[in-house]
Amino acid sequence: MAAVQEKVSAFLKKYGMHYENIDMNDCVAAFMDDMEKGLTAEGSSIAMIPTYIETGNPIPIGKKVVVLDAGGTNLRTALISFDENYKPIIENFQKNPMPGTGGAISKDAFFRILGDYIIDLVPKGDKIGFCFSYPTEIYPNKDGRLIKFSKEVQCPEVHGQMIGENLLAYLRKKGFSDDREVVIGTGINSCYVESNKNILKLDDMNPRHNQIINTECGSFSRSPRGMIDESLDKGTSDPGSYQLEKMTSGGYFGLVVTKTLEQATADGLFSDKTGELLKDLGRLSTKDVDDYCHNPHNRSNRLVKIMADQSEEDRETLFLLIDSLLERAARLAASAMAGTLLKCGKGLSPLAPVCLTVDGTTFYCFYHFRFRVEEYLREILSGENQRYYKIVRVEPRLHSRSFLDASICGTAPW
Repeated sequence: MAAVQEKVSAFLKKYGMHYENIDMNDCVAAFMDDMEKGLTAEGSSIAMIPTYIETGNPIPIGKKVVVLDAGGTNLRTALISFDENYKPIIENFQKNPMPGTGGAISKDAFFRILGDYIIDLVPKGDKIGFCFSYPTEIYPNKDGRLIKFSKEVQCPEVHGQMIGENLLAYLRKKGFSDDREVVIGTGINSCYVESNKNILKLDDMNPRHNQIINTECGSFSRSPRGMIDESLDKGTSDPGSYQLEKMTSGGYFGLVVTKTLEQATADGLFSDKTGELLKDLGRLSTKDVDDYCHNPHNRSNRLVKIMADQSEEDRETLFLLIDSLLERAARLAASAMAGTLLKCGKGLSPLAPVCLTVDGTTFYCFYHFRFRVEEYLREILSGENQRYYKIVRVEPRLHSRSFLDASICGTAPW
C-alpha cells in the first residue's frame, strides 16, 4: 500500500495536482486580497457583487412569493410563505431541467421556458423571487443583468440581459399585469454581510448600513492549478473563467477525475489491461466517482464493474487518485470559506460564533468531504486567525423530497 501511495503522489505532484500543492494560508491571503480589490475599482478575479439586500428586514408573515432557484443542472420552483413562527410553508414544489443544459437555446426560448415553469404559480403570489446562481450584476431595484453563464449553460444571447425585466416581459405576453416585482439574488459560492462604507465602488450608499455581498468566489483564479486543470479548462465553454469552481465543484469533479485517469493511463500507472478498460469508460459523472468511493465493491457502479477483476494494486491506485483529488478540493473549499469568514470580521468571541450556512449535496454527501473541509477549517481558523463558528445545515422540509431548501426558502423574504 505504501508503494502505491508513493506512486500516486509522485504522479500527482508531477502534474501539479497533489493536495500538498495547495498552501492554504497563501490561498486565504490571496483570496482576501482579491475580496478587498473586488470591493473597489481595482481588478480582481472575484467580482464581489453588491446585492442591495440589507440584513435585519422583517420576514413577511403569510405573504406568498413565487420562487425560482436556478442551479447548475436543475431549476426548482415553489410557492413560499412563512407562518407566525417564521417556519417556511412550501407549496407546489417542482424540479425541472435548467434551460440551456441540454444544448444551446435562444434568449426567447430561455425566458419562455422560465415563464412556463411558473405560469400556474404567478396568480397565487404577490412577488417573484429568483435565486439566480450565475454571475449577475445586481441593480438597486433588485433586478440583475447576467454577466455570463457558467456551469456549461449554453445560452449566449442572454449574456448582458436583465433577468427580471425579460421574465416579466414574457409574463405580460401571457396576460399578466405589471404589478409583480422580480427580485434577483445570486447565490453561487459564498455570500457575507459587508458594511457599505467598505464598498468603495458604490456611490451614495448610507455608510451606517450594510448589505449582502455575493463574492462569486468560484471565479477565484489565484489558487495553484495543475496541468490537468489547464487541459480541462481549455475544453469547457468558458475557458479561463471560474477556475476555482472547475477544480472543486460537484458539477466538474467527475471531469477532473476523468482527465486525471486519462493522464495516469498514458503514464502507465495502471496495468495494460486496466488502462484499456479505463480508456473505454468515456466521461465519468461525479455520481459515478462518489458511488465508487462509498462502495468500491458494488458492481452496479461503472468503475467497480471494470475494476472488480483487476489487480489489487490497480484498484488501490484508482481509489487513491480519486481520494487525493477530493483532498485537494477540500483544501480549496476550506480556504474560500475561511477567507470569507475572516473578511466578515466576526466570530472573535466564543459567545458569538459566526453562522456558516452551507448548502449542497456535494458538501454533505460526497465521500468524507464535509469532514475534510471541517478539519482544514479548524487548521486555518486557529492561532492568530482564531475564529469561532458553527456550520448550520438547513434540513429538507418536503418530506420525501431529497434536497436542501436553504436557497429556495431564503429567496422568499427579500
